Amino acid sequence: MTKAPVRIARRYVAAINRHDLDALADLMPVRHRFVDSLGTAVVGREAMRQGWEAYFGMFPDYRIEIRGVATDGATVLLTGFASGTLAAGRKPLPERRWRIPAAWRCRVVRGRVAEWQVYADNDPVRRILAER
Repeated sequence: MTKAPVRIARRYVAAINRHDLDALADLMPVRHRFVDSLGTAVVGREAMRQGWEAYFGMFPDYRIEIRGVATDGATVLLTGFASGTLAAGRKPLPERRWRIPAAWRCRVVRGRVAEWQVYADNDPVRRILAER
């Protein structure tokens, strides 16, 4: 297993779990590409910094649990769970908690996360958002 890309992917997950926007930005190149579970892409470090900030505002306890790791050169596949609780005014609403199985594909280029793609069935999250 190539260790450097795995180490970078784990640092990225740790920054997500800390909701550390500066650390996330430091790990993204200017042309970072994020792809959500519906296949929608967002390109650009600053756009994703704003995206993460908004997401952490909606789900202030959002976190990723990694259970498995596989790698092929610069590409790392992570499997596990994503969870969070929808917030009202940054206060989590316990009845709006969710936890779903998920996978993430991370492509590392020159020590940074060039691409982060999410694979998950987000229907439980969409249902919670629709109840607002």
